[in-house]
Amino acid sequence: MRSLVSQISIHKLEVFCLVVELGSFSRAAERLGIAQPVVSAHVKALSDKFGAPLTGRAGRKVTLTEEGQRVYNWAREMVSRTREMEREMAEFQRGFVGKATVGASMTIGSYVLPGLISHFHTIYPKGEISVRIATPGSVTDAVHIGDCDFAFTILDPRHVTTGLEIDKIMDERLILVASDNSGIVGDSLDKAALADVPFITAQSGTPRREIEEHCLAAYGVQRHHIAMEFGHAESIKQAVRAGAGAAFLFRSSVRDELASGKLRILSTPGMELQVPVYLVRRRGKQLSHFQLSLMDALSRGLNDQEPARSALAMEGA
Repeated sequence: MRSLVSQISIHKLEVFCLVVELGSFSRAAERLGIAQPVVSAHVKALSDKFGAPLTGRAGRKVTLTEEGQRVYNWAREMVSRTREMEREMAEFQRGFVGKATVGASMTIGSYVLPGLISHFHTIYPKGEISVRIATPGSVTDAVHIGDCDFAFTILDPRHVTTGLEIDKIMDERLILVASDNSGIVGDSLDKAALADVPFITAQSGTPRREIEEHCLAAYGVQRHHIAMEFGHAESIKQAVRAGAGAAFLFRSSVRDELASGKLRILSTPGMELQVPVYLVRRRGKQLSHFQLSLMDALSRGLNDQEPARSALAMEGA
């Protein structure tokens, strides 16, 4: 006699998990590129197999019943392990020395990891490394479902991290920068002057913006003039270079501009804004030797930046 589980396809489990994570049948259908009735049919088929309703509703949002929560926890694990196995087998068949997919939040993935990974590639030239750059929430989701082997990211405090191992790797320092044509006079701003500076910053409601606001609030600073908002550090940096205002940016993202003189640091006496960066892994995931070597190398590389930041702090940067 065939077991209940053997009659359930991985695809149905993937559809069910996506409905739960997006909180919507229609959004899941749109993401998958299939009709909504098909999505509903897959979830109903699972409910019928288990003999209990798995979902309910709170307003327009899909919710889980008690049985649905248990099935979701199991389904998420099954989908994650299946994806990981598919990737590992593809790696074996293609003859790679190793393969890894690394998740990263935007600044880390855009400005810090490329150099570190390039150096690692000289040691493992036949290995294949892919970097997925996204928002903190998307990055942790990718680790959870097996699309990324591990990730380096800031964290959105609202995001669920159940089932993940999270280790702090470093503190990334935010520095205030502007260009010479910004109209901002002097190289130092106290808290009162800081409140009235025209700021270029991340979009309201994003983890990056909320972390920045939290850091400033700790020093009693409330900004009065947000001139522009952008979704990526590179856009913020370009607006600052054009003289539109000042911005708090990770030093790693403006290293070249500071060296060339295109941007300058505005010191903020008595204030030091630091943002923790974390290594995120799925609990219980077995990493290959190649993946472990890469994870260790990147962790060390990120930690090795600390002395440079400490020296800058002593100089008032």
